[in-house]
Amino acid sequence: MAERGVDVSALPQEVREQLAELDLELSEGDITQKGYEKKRAKVLAPYLTQTQSKNTEISLSASAPEPGPSNSSSSSSRHRRTRRPHRSSGTRDERYRSDIHTEAVQAALAKHKEEKMALPMPTKRRSAYVQSPIDNCTPPDSSSSSDDEAVSSESAGPQQSPDTWINSSLHGSSTSSSASSTLSHGESRPTQAPQPQSQQPSALAEAFAQTRIDPVGVGPPDMPSHAQARGSRVDLPSNAVVRGMSRGQSRSSMMETADGVPVSSRVSTKIQQLLNTLKRPKRPPLSEFFMDDQEEIVEVPQADPNTPKPEGRQIIPVKGEPLGVVSNWPPALQAALARWGATQGKSPALTALDITGKPLYTLTYGKLWSRSVKLAYTLLNKLGTKNEQIIKPGDRVALVYPNSDPGMFWVAFYGCLLAEVIPVPIEVPLSRKDAGSSQVGFLLGSCGVGLALTSEICLKGLPKTPTGEILQFKGWPRLKWVVTDSKYLTKPSKDWQPHIPTANTDTAYIEYKASKEGTVMGVAVSKVAMLTHCQALTQACNYCEGETLVNVLDFKKDMGLWHGVLTSIMNRIHTISVPYAVMKACPQSWVQRVHIHKARVALAKCRDLHWAMMAHREQRDTSLASLRMLIVADGANPWSVSSCDAFLNVFQAHGLKSEVICPCATSPEAMTVAIRRPGVAGAPLPARAVLSMTGLSHGVIRVNTEDKNSALTVQDVGHVMPGALMCIVKPDGPPMLCKTDEIGEIVVNSRAGGTMYYGLSGVTKNTFEVIPVNASGTPIGEIPFVRSGLLGFVGPGSLIFVVGKNEGLLMVSGRRHNADDLVATALAVEPVKTVYRGRIAVFSVTVFYDERIVIVAEQRPDASEEDSFQWMSRVLQAIDSIHQVGLYCLALVPANTLPKTPLGGIHISDTKQLFLEGALHPCNILMCPHTCVTNMPKPRQKQPVGVGPASIMVGNLVAGKRIAQAAGRDLGLIEDQDLVRKHHFLTEALQWRAQTDPDHTLYVLLNAKGVAVCTATCVQLHKRAEKIAAALMERSGINIGENVVLLYPPGKSHILCPVLVVFERLGQLKNYIGVKVKVTYPWFSPDDLPRKRPPTIYKPPNAEMIAYMDFSVSTTGMLTGVKVRDFSHHLNRFFLVILGSFVIMSPLDATNASFIWVNSPHNATEYYTIYGEENLQADHFNTKLSFGDPQTLWARTGYLGFVKRTELTDSSGDRHDALFVVGSLDETLELRGLRYHPIDIETSVSRAHRSIGESAVFTWTNLLVVVAELCGSEQDALDLVPLVTNVVLEEHHLIVGVVVIVDPGVIPINSRGEKQRMHLRDSFLADQLDPIYVAYNM
Repeated sequence: MAERGVDVSALPQEVREQLAELDLELSEGDITQKGYEKKRAKVLAPYLTQTQSKNTEISLSASAPEPGPSNSSSSSSRHRRTRRPHRSSGTRDERYRSDIHTEAVQAALAKHKEEKMALPMPTKRRSAYVQSPIDNCTPPDSSSSSDDEAVSSESAGPQQSPDTWINSSLHGSSTSSSASSTLSHGESRPTQAPQPQSQQPSALAEAFAQTRIDPVGVGPPDMPSHAQARGSRVDLPSNAVVRGMSRGQSRSSMMETADGVPVSSRVSTKIQQLLNTLKRPKRPPLSEFFMDDQEEIVEVPQADPNTPKPEGRQIIPVKGEPLGVVSNWPPALQAALARWGATQGKSPALTALDITGKPLYTLTYGKLWSRSVKLAYTLLNKLGTKNEQIIKPGDRVALVYPNSDPGMFWVAFYGCLLAEVIPVPIEVPLSRKDAGSSQVGFLLGSCGVGLALTSEICLKGLPKTPTGEILQFKGWPRLKWVVTDSKYLTKPSKDWQPHIPTANTDTAYIEYKASKEGTVMGVAVSKVAMLTHCQALTQACNYCEGETLVNVLDFKKDMGLWHGVLTSIMNRIHTISVPYAVMKACPQSWVQRVHIHKARVALAKCRDLHWAMMAHREQRDTSLASLRMLIVADGANPWSVSSCDAFLNVFQAHGLKSEVICPCATSPEAMTVAIRRPGVAGAPLPARAVLSMTGLSHGVIRVNTEDKNSALTVQDVGHVMPGALMCIVKPDGPPMLCKTDEIGEIVVNSRAGGTMYYGLSGVTKNTFEVIPVNASGTPIGEIPFVRSGLLGFVGPGSLIFVVGKNEGLLMVSGRRHNADDLVATALAVEPVKTVYRGRIAVFSVTVFYDERIVIVAEQRPDASEEDSFQWMSRVLQAIDSIHQVGLYCLALVPANTLPKTPLGGIHISDTKQLFLEGALHPCNILMCPHTCVTNMPKPRQKQPVGVGPASIMVGNLVAGKRIAQAAGRDLGLIEDQDLVRKHHFLTEALQWRAQTDPDHTLYVLLNAKGVAVCTATCVQLHKRAEKIAAALMERSGINIGENVVLLYPPGKSHILCPVLVVFERLGQLKNYIGVKVKVTYPWFSPDDLPRKRPPTIYKPPNAEMIAYMDFSVSTTGMLTGVKVRDFSHHLNRFFLVILGSFVIMSPLDATNASFIWVNSPHNATEYYTIYGEENLQADHFNTKLSFGDPQTLWARTGYLGFVKRTELTDSSGDRHDALFVVGSLDETLELRGLRYHPIDIETSVSRAHRSIGESAVFTWTNLLVVVAELCGSEQDALDLVPLVTNVVLEEHHLIVGVVVIVDPGVIPINSRGEKQRMHLRDSFLADQLDPIYVAYNM
């Protein structure tokens, strides 16, 4: 490399900081190797020039091709790149990095390269909400790339394997709704000839061809004139330009069926492609039966005989070595501080570093003691008035200190112990919207905290109200803030001394802990447990007085608190605290501190090992030979093995010994469970095991011997802590002891552990008072154990192995999957172009009686849609191959938008909550319900032909059920029968009413405010009807028996002025109902009617003549005309019967609904002009029963419903039969052999998210399509996709195939408020909706 001849250690401090920042960028994947080298060379250019001027001759000879010493620079550069290939991995969280696992993932993906399976890419409108690297909530990332990096990324395309699963070059720009493609990998984009599929319409498309899309843009019937405000893309003039189509594109250029349904549009092609991907059989076969009862509706999983089962003997509890008794151990931890403060006052206790990694201050044991005593005195005596004491011993106090100020925290913590108040360390709140802020408030509330201690600098940085008061954080109780800087403390009098009792069972401090659900609870640690834990750590780690310890961990909890704050004081250890901010600016600072101070012990995480390894360059003077113990706090994570190995490989040349690395297993409840003891030179290497992930998912231990791709390497975490007793129990159900080859939860009995969840007695019992039982259910003893939340097993030599945690456990279809394992697999799928700094969250959501896996990753600002979709697609395959589990959802969000923990990690529970609330705002999303939802019920099969209504009736009678039949009440007889005969028809009745009761109001028209604006009396209506009749006879040439079309705009005051409106598109109506209409009728206005009466009023010869023709437009697009004969006034009764029982899933919860038939004298008789379809008329109007009374004629209503006997009584005193109508038969969707009413699904969809307005559903090629109108911001568009999928699956047991997000007003609604779903379907398939987003669920 060019900087080979530059002494980096001699460079100015600002230059070294720039180089360190570049090293961090490279380690986090924010820059490629080539871009890194270019930037580094630019920084070193001035100093490199000086070196070259001194060695011009050597530099010139270095360009010669002959090998020799002068060529060592370039060869060293090549060697260095070869030696460290992991730098370009592009991931930040290297806990999950494993070269072996990466190779396994790539091998698994290579198996799929021959599969030409095309996933339909989602359609996204180019909008302002699409992620921008500058404008959309992503801070300027100056370290993301360089010019040279951009060139290298572009030129990397041709170097990719031609067998990539989905060729990104085929997709075009997916942010434009007209530019995305759905071709499978390996296919070239067609340029001239269309695909063969588009030349022939599918058979199913022909079946749907009855609903016509008029090619000239004529609107559908029964669409109001004001519909343009709601459905402007439905009623289009002939010269309109459809959104999403260029003006030059002709609609006739689209392939259509004989009736104009486009089948080769981009949407139809994608749906066909989606169907092709769904043809693969699901892994678990469906059972052969179906249950209708709630939870029993899901498929009952059949036990696989090949499932691995534990075969070993029952485990025996493992006991740690006895806890030694040392004569000079103090009776309490406070006593140790008092001892060292008095005898070793000048001995350093703590050294804090500034942001550059340089020592900021050193706190001696004398200063620590004196300041702690002053704080204890101030808390107990100086906070309130003379007669009032605010803080009393036993009260809880919050400690709010930043990670950059360990000294103030130490003083506050030990000051509280000396005052016998209980400290509750928490993180510093930065805003009301902090991740988990409300849960921290729950912790403070459950602990009864009313006082918070903080430093002056921290108090000034807290968010405040305009009046200067501390902001009331969400969910927090009211707190009194106390500053603990020395100048605000009161020096106690000489006769005052803090009370230091012998360690007892009283609570010493409370450590916060977040559960899997996000709830923050406080683990209470007693004074004796705190002291015993320090003694056990001292014995296990062999701490000696006066040692130096470098702590990179958070000093407020867990290992950072136990080792760096408590045990260090007990043993008079000098602790050097390295804050997280220093690690970001100078990742190797902790290694430098070990070298400078000759530290004997270091506390770090795998992340710190990786950063230090990546930042290590030419600092040859660094030595780690002084370390006798490098404690890896997250060494229990199986993915820590690779980081430990890589760190050892790099620093072994700098004195680091292999036996120094000591992983451990800890939990807030059980504290330190196990730790690897520091070894000695020549000792055997620690134990490791290569286990089968398949076996682990079933909870058993199996050494991987067959499938190398599905293997997990785990390392031991040492032996059980001194004085502890440990065993493995089943994580679910009763705490039964596991077998030796079975994975279970580690439970510990020890004096050095937590005692309870403070203030939460209910959950305390299930965690801190566990009594293990044997296989027969008998308790193994009376002593209680504490659940650690760690999953593992006991290996040879009583070594403890941990494979995961309960909080990261995903239980899917009876199998256990670890979230960290899935993260590792996702990161192994080349995330450098897609994932921002390796930030990936994995969690599960409960949908349809099982857990479903969700992966959310932050997308790089410069990532393209094609790269992102390709990465998501490859992750699906990798996880399916490695873990044999399907993903439910994979989402990408803009960089730096996921909620963060105080140390920069992803807040998993808050991310999950945002996902469930629809507030995650992803920029890309891929739902895969068809793949992972394998417990759907078997599709219902149709009944055989032999089972008819008679059989059903007999079956019901045998079962004790009555026939579903109801009769209406008698209308009664009119006394004056002569009057009935005189006014037999409607016209006669109107004339009679106009004469006998002329001023009676028949109709009232109300406006939007409910005020009457128009009325019609009997005489007014009769006179106006006579004028209309006269106009028809004189001017229109209408003959008796011909048809007149009456078209009235809704909501207008035309009761008294009916207008015969004939417009130029009236001929279209003929296409729907086949009625002969004359399109040359004149226009009539209310003022142009004749003033004379008609000469005669027509009287039908008999009551069988047609009075008028009713029509109905269903939401499926079917318009029918029904003949209605003149009303009869001698009606007696009508009967209703329900036949053909079947099950539908409706809001009435699996109710037995049936067809409703009616027998009544006022039934309609026939359809108008069906062109000889006598069978259809007979089936609808003259249906007969095949049982009971086969002579009665019934009319089908087209409705589904049921009859239920109520407690109400009718006029005769009998109980009343109530008719419940479920819905129209024509509108039902038949899916999986069941009938669904669209309104039920739409109601569920509309309440899934606050931003959903109207919604509509329809089917296409057996896929359910949901269209939802987005009423909120467009950044909510992609949030709706998983919520819509969830609610339909949960409430209706259906998998949504396509989710379409559109603008408000796109769903067409007619004048009666009915959704025109078929017109919506046709517009969608014709690509005329211009949707915001179209998601094709896999």
